[in-house]
Amino acid sequence: MEELIAVVGRDRCKTSKEDLLTYGYDACIYEYVPDAVVFPKTTRETADIMKVAAAHEVFITPRGAGSGLGAESLAKRGGIVICFSMMNRILEINTANRYAVVEPGVVISELQKAVDKVGLFYPPDPGSASVATMGGSVAMNAGGMRGVKYGVTRDYLLGLEIVLPSGEVMMTGTVTAKDVTGYDLTRLICGSEGTLALVTRINVRLLPKPEARRTLQAIYNSIDAAGDTVSSIIAAGIVPATLELMDKMIIKALEAFTPLGLPLDAEAVLLMDVDGDPETVEKQAARVAQFCKAHGAREVRVSSSEKENEQLWVARRSAFGAVARMRPSCVIEDATVPVSFLTATIKKVIEICERNRVQVAVLAHAGDGNLHPLMLCDQRDNEEMRRVEKSMDEIVDYALSVGGTLTGEHGIGINKAKYLPKQLSETSLKMMRAIKQTFDPRGILNPGSFLEHCGS
Repeated sequence: MEELIAVVGRDRCKTSKEDLLTYGYDACIYEYVPDAVVFPKTTRETADIMKVAAAHEVFITPRGAGSGLGAESLAKRGGIVICFSMMNRILEINTANRYAVVEPGVVISELQKAVDKVGLFYPPDPGSASVATMGGSVAMNAGGMRGVKYGVTRDYLLGLEIVLPSGEVMMTGTVTAKDVTGYDLTRLICGSEGTLALVTRINVRLLPKPEARRTLQAIYNSIDAAGDTVSSIIAAGIVPATLELMDKMIIKALEAFTPLGLPLDAEAVLLMDVDGDPETVEKQAARVAQFCKAHGAREVRVSSSEKENEQLWVARRSAFGAVARMRPSCVIEDATVPVSFLTATIKKVIEICERNRVQVAVLAHAGDGNLHPLMLCDQRDNEEMRRVEKSMDEIVDYALSVGGTLTGEHGIGINKAKYLPKQLSETSLKMMRAIKQTFDPRGILNPGSFLEHCGS
């Protein structure tokens, strides 16, 4: 411990019971208390911490804001948590070349606000953007509500500064718009869930800020009608910036939480954004509204200002909090299916949960087929948790059966590790383990992660 204190100082090395408990949980249902938490302020300090850990073969787990949903940032086998909350500077916003350089502790929404002021746009927008950090976003390859049009975190990464488990510092990529030099290590690190290296600097691509945006809210008497609307919009070649679906359970939870005027007898709500140049936005908003009405929306509301855009999005951004307050625990799925299977999958999820006596509410990034069933439960009730796990097993099997994937944006963590052999071949898993061994031969970085829970 004295060696760590020598690197960061006593004030930035926490070992009290209260501090350790604080960093022993994230947004999932698991808890793992570390032996110490350290807060570096520079890349050099991070590298020196890793060198101490490597010399003593002490486990290291990186952490941002702790908003992850699969225990990715928890010290599953004890050891040291490196928290990057004090490395929170926006180092550069380059308007001429449209990129930004940030430290891993920068909150995503703070970067978005900063680049917005100079007419630029950072699209990735996870639901936790107001608290989640850029380092966590890279570790998880976070997506969010704008994924249907703009993609996910990896689509905006130009380069990274990383610290290897040995303590060596390395750069991947550059700040140029194009770079095909060697293997794409930037994308390898992105989504690796903190198992390969520590990210200490992030170069991101920025876009020109869209000139205009319109938000639409459509109310439906059936999920089938809402799903058909989604399919027709995508099939028509319209690419909304966002296309979100909320089911009746979400609607009721929202109205109980903060009355927004949503009808309690509705089966589904679609929230959609179109953005771009003003003329195109007006035309697309009108076309999307027509699709909604043609497929049975009983009410369609189109915003008339940026303020009204934000008012309409209050419901979606409040959804998780509104639902989570209904029961002591909430297990969140994020299986993703081809868009044409969206409606069938939502109905299947509801059928599975009802049959297993599990209370469920369904959110979906409907435009890209990314579902978020919220399974409400009490983790202290072992029998109920067995039913939740059975429901997850069946949801995963169904999603994979229609060509889907285990996770669209939340990662594998430890929740879904057991399912990896269902989607990935043994050869794929063997190659992943070989990559892990190359980066981290001592196995000290984020031990107990997904590759160690999926069998061998």
